[in-house]
Amino acid sequence: MDEAGKLGDIGFGYRPRAPYACDPAATRGRFQAEPESPTRTPFQRDRDRIIHSTAFRRLKHKTQVFFAHEGDHYRTRLTHTIEVAQIARALARALRCDEDLAEAIALVHDFGHTPFGHTGEDALNLKMALWGGFDHNAQSLRIVTRLERRYAEFDGLNLTWETLEGLVKHNGPLADAGGRGLKGPVPQAIRDFSELFDLWLDKYASLEAQCAAIADDIAYNTHDIDDGLRAGLLTLDMLETVALPSGILTAVRDRYPNLDPVRAGHELLRRQITIMVEDVIVTTAANLARLKPQSADDVRNAGETMVVFSPALSAQEKELKAFLYKNMYRADDVMQVRGDAERVVAELFDAYFADPRLMPEGWREGLDRASDRIKARDVADFLAGMTDTYALKEHRRLFDHTPDLG
Repeated sequence: MDEAGKLGDIGFGYRPRAPYACDPAATRGRFQAEPESPTRTPFQRDRDRIIHSTAFRRLKHKTQVFFAHEGDHYRTRLTHTIEVAQIARALARALRCDEDLAEAIALVHDFGHTPFGHTGEDALNLKMALWGGFDHNAQSLRIVTRLERRYAEFDGLNLTWETLEGLVKHNGPLADAGGRGLKGPVPQAIRDFSELFDLWLDKYASLEAQCAAIADDIAYNTHDIDDGLRAGLLTLDMLETVALPSGILTAVRDRYPNLDPVRAGHELLRRQITIMVEDVIVTTAANLARLKPQSADDVRNAGETMVVFSPALSAQEKELKAFLYKNMYRADDVMQVRGDAERVVAELFDAYFADPRLMPEGWREGLDRASDRIKARDVADFLAGMTDTYALKEHRRLFDHTPDLG
């Protein structure tokens, strides 16, 4: 019996999908054509490639809010990504979308983040101002289309069009029909790749990508509270001033009047996730009934994001974000560490740009003859790929004043 015969009775684990879901059997394919797997759908294969990549493993030592070495129990970029993927998959299942595609987009959505989270991105964006800036979403695309070097026949991961589209547009269209950026210029890396493999930058993304995007909001709005409580920046009493957690805490205390604060916090978080997920499902179901998309392209052409919170919960979610921004992300202790981290990234960039020989082999070749634009982008690629721990190690190697970020 040949290999095809041996595998003929093995299924792909398909679940019934709605007509508006992305169908892996109808994928627009990969930039470089390759034979498909007899045991995995194209979207399952994307997910597996993402998980086995070097960029995925590096997320383990990249900051979410608190630097990884500040405590073993704070979220890292990796644990955040896993939580997003779990929520995205749950939403996709409830809405009868392709769960594997939603999971793949969730797993890859933060590949382009620098060391030290948004702090590092801000510092690198300033250093790259003369050469197009730095955008973590565009950097994610560079990683999966160019910088990962695992395969004999191509650079990158050669992901499907649908996964790349979801990566680039999960937060909505990037350009109008004339190609003009909707929120500032479209990053050059995205424009260049889309010219080769048109990602429909003026369209909305698939429902699966929208599931991944709102799963990101649900995850960090919840787990950042957990980390803030653990760090002592937040208290349950402070959360009583914010509508969404306040209502939940009232219900928890009514049912468990003698519950200790730690368990009360965990009960708050699990209930908040449930409330937000169920609200999204109900609201999106109503949008689907109203708009009646009959294909994935109908979703892309709908003219609006379908996977959203209800108006009431959206207002509460915005209030919660503002509260976290004021009391956690911009807390004095956090801002002091942010300043030190920005200096680490800025000084590393300046050192590598001035002397590319300070970078490892594979990164410095030919840069002595390259233009400043090429040199700067290569330095940014190297620096963005660093973990927190490696960035600090490199800074100690090159400087004698590395700050203590603990």
